[in-house]
Amino acid sequence: MHIAILTFEGYNELDSLIALGVLNRIKTDDWRVTIATPSPKVTSMNGVVIEQMSTLEEACAADAVVIGSGIATREVVEDPAIMNILRGLNPARQLIAAQCSGALVLAKLGLLNDIPACTDLITKPWVVAAGVEVLNQPFYAKGNIATAGGCLASHYLAAWIIARLEGNDAAESALHYVAPVGEKEEYVERAWRNITPYLPAPRTGARLTSQSQAATGQEATPPGSLAARSRPAHLPDSWTGRPRMNRATMMSSNLASLGRIRLDDLHWEQRSSSPNKS
Repeated sequence: MHIAILTFEGYNELDSLIALGVLNRIKTDDWRVTIATPSPKVTSMNGVVIEQMSTLEEACAADAVVIGSGIATREVVEDPAIMNILRGLNPARQLIAAQCSGALVLAKLGLLNDIPACTDLITKPWVVAAGVEVLNQPFYAKGNIATAGGCLASHYLAAWIIARLEGNDAAESALHYVAPVGEKEEYVERAWRNITPYLPAPRTGARLTSQSQAATGQEATPPGSLAARSRPAHLPDSWTGRPRMNRATMMSSNLASLGRIRLDDLHWEQRSSSPNKS
């Protein structure tokens, strides 16, 4: 699996690098996350220089793509060389996610026809001017296209991609790892509350098949509505907005989804009857 994060000159570090960190919680040998840039190096809005890991052409062939945000997105959508390459993006065969002003790129590519979007408040008028309805919420997805608004919503996109490609358990494990200590349950619960209404029927550890890659065309109910707060028909009566995992299940998920685990990755209490173990 190749997941490419499109990162342009003037990029926002939070948008590209938080997604990079969360997505890289998957440690299987065939899972690869790259920063895709139009040039060998790009500089962020705050002066952070990052080197190219993949090209835009390679990104268009990836299994999933995150379109990052930045202060020069309006210049990006006016650059015919970049946009001609990005017309190779195709939601019929890949997941496409856009963070903040990345929604403007999707709009200009014609990929948001009849699909509302989430974006940041600065970009909102430009996306509206492009003929796209902008929602007042952090995350929205329809079929294989997802958008998020606000820098700190970037982990929603990453978790959505992991859930679609690797299953809900792997996504929850990644979210749990990056969540603040003392707030992990609350943090993960809120993430699932935003993401779950836009996921297909739950799958555990399942890879995205060619059949499921095709966009479903079914629009989920926005999370703020009464219908979204009700239990979806395909979930059990005990559903609370996210898959429930106890501590033992979390560790099993870590081992299964990560393939290997380091001692410093363990953020759980060992309980043992033996006084010689710590």
